[in-house]
Amino acid sequence: MMRSMYSAVSGLKTHQTRMDVIGNNIANVNTVAFKSSSVTFSDILYQTTSNASGANATTGTGGVNAKQIGLGTTAAATKVSITSAGASETTGNPFDIRLTDKNSTNFFIVNNGSENVFTRSGSFYVDGSGNLCMSSTGYTVMGWQVDETTGEIRKDTVSALRIMQEKNLTSAPEATTQATIAGVLDENDADVKSDAGKVMNLNFYDNLGYQYTAKFAIKATGTDGEYTVELTSILDSNNKNITEGFTQAQMKEIFGDTDTKTTIASYSTTLQNCGYTYDTQTGKLKNTATNQDVTINKDGTLSDNNTKTIKDVFGVSDGNLKNIQDSAAAKNTDYEFKDVPNADGTHSFQIIKTSATSSLKFDTKDGKFKSIGNGTEKSVELNLNNAKLNKNGNFQNINVDFSQCLNYNNSGKSTIGADAGAVDGTTGKGRKLGAMTGISIDTSGRIYGTYDNGNTELLGQIAVAQFSNASGLEKVGESCYRTTLNSGEFDGIGVEISADGSSMTTGELEMSNVDLSSEFTSMITTQRGFQANSRVITTSDTLLEELVNLKR
Repeated sequence: MMRSMYSAVSGLKTHQTRMDVIGNNIANVNTVAFKSSSVTFSDILYQTTSNASGANATTGTGGVNAKQIGLGTTAAATKVSITSAGASETTGNPFDIRLTDKNSTNFFIVNNGSENVFTRSGSFYVDGSGNLCMSSTGYTVMGWQVDETTGEIRKDTVSALRIMQEKNLTSAPEATTQATIAGVLDENDADVKSDAGKVMNLNFYDNLGYQYTAKFAIKATGTDGEYTVELTSILDSNNKNITEGFTQAQMKEIFGDTDTKTTIASYSTTLQNCGYTYDTQTGKLKNTATNQDVTINKDGTLSDNNTKTIKDVFGVSDGNLKNIQDSAAAKNTDYEFKDVPNADGTHSFQIIKTSATSSLKFDTKDGKFKSIGNGTEKSVELNLNNAKLNKNGNFQNINVDFSQCLNYNNSGKSTIGADAGAVDGTTGKGRKLGAMTGISIDTSGRIYGTYDNGNTELLGQIAVAQFSNASGLEKVGESCYRTTLNSGEFDGIGVEISADGSSMTTGELEMSNVDLSSEFTSMITTQRGFQANSRVITTSDTLLEELVNLKR
C-alpha cells in the first residue's frame, strides 16, 4: 500500500520538474537566442518478489516470468534544443548579428573577464574603450586580429576585438603614383593657340597626405596633330609655388624631354616715367636722359643701371623676373631678350623662355592618341623624387598616362583634363589622412572600417566556436554557455564561420526557438499527469483508512 503512495509522490515531483522547465521556456519566449528545454522521464527501479524461472523438461512445466513491482519515476534528462535555430528579427542595428548555421551549430566567443564562454545572442555594441561587447552583459567579443605586416587576418588565439582603438580611428595617407590625362583637345581652342597654352591641373597627394597641384600647359606647335606639354608649376595646399626659382634644367628633371623655346612676354612700349623709351621703328631701348642705347643683362637688369630691371621698364611680373634672376645665378640660359621684327615693319621686345616639354602626338587620320614624348610611349614620368624637390622624401614619382586623350573638333572647346589615379580610377590615386566614418561586418565576420578618404580597412574578424556535442554545453545564465566534458573542448582559436558554409547577418537577431503551441500542449499533459498522481495518493489514503477501520 505504501509503495503506490511513494510512486505517486515521485510522479508529482517529476511532473513538477517538467512544469518548471515549461515555465522557464514560456518565460523566455522573447529572450534573444534562447533555446528551449524538455524533460525526459524514466522509471526508477523495481522490487522483485519472485525471480524468473526457465522451463523444466523433466516435469514438463514451462518457465515463469519474474514478478516485479515498480517504485516510481524520475527526471532522466533535461535536453536543450540547441541545434534548432530561432526565427530572425530585423533590428537595423549594424552591431546586431544573427548566426546562420549550415552544417554545424556556431557560437560567438565572449569573455567575462575570467574565462571564455559562448553565446548565440548577437546583440553587440562598442563600449567606451572601443571594444565590441555584448549589450546585455558587457562581455567582450573575441576574434582574430590583423597582422601588421601582411594586413591580413592572423588566425591565432582569440583576443578581444577592440575595433575602435586609437590607431583604427584614422586611415594612413597614400602618395599618388599614377595619373590619367583624358578628354578632347581641340586644335581650334583659343587657349591651345595662346602663349600660356591650355592649362590642366593635376591634384595629387604626398606620403603625408598633403595635397599639391601640378599645373600643365598644352600648346599648339603649328603642325597638325602635334602639341607640347609643359609642367609650369607645382602649388602646395597654401597655393605657394614650390618650383618657384627652378631653372629650365631643374624643371626638365621633373618633367619633359625636349627643350622648346616659347615667348612668355612681348612689349612695344615702356612704362610711363620709367626713364627709358623703346623705339618700335628701330627696336632700340634708350635712356631718356642720356639718349644712349641700353641692353638687357642676363639677370634682367639694365646695362647702364643695374639697380633697375625689366620690371621697372616693361612691367615684367615678379614671378618671371625671379625666374630670370635665378636662371642667371645658376649660369643657365633659360631666358633670352630679343628684338623681334614684326610683319608690319615695327619691332617688339620679347622674352623667350626655353622650357622642358614633352611632345604630344595624335593620329591625324582618326584623332586618336599616338604617343607622348619622343618615342611611342603612352605615358611619361612626373619625377617628383629628385634631390631639389624631394628634400624631405615625401613625394613619389607619378606615372602620367596620356592614352585616353583625343584630338577632335569640339566647337573650339577642349575638355582635356588630368585626374589622379590609373584608368580604372582607383589604382595609385593617393589619399589624404582619413577619419573613420563607419564600421561594417560582412557575412564571414570580417570587420571593416570606412574612412572619409575613400579607404576601407580590415580591422579584425569575429571567430566562432563549434562543438562535437553542442547539446552538452552547460547553461550559465545571461544567454551564455560553458564547455563540459560531454560537449567537447574549445581549442582557444575557433573557426571561421564560412568554413562550412555558415554565415553572419548584420541588422538581425536570432529569436527564441520556444514553440508556444508545443509548450501549452505539454502543459496540459503535465497537468493531467500531476492530477493523476495526486489521485493515486488520495486513493491509497482511502485504502489505508479502510484498513484502519477494520478494528471497529
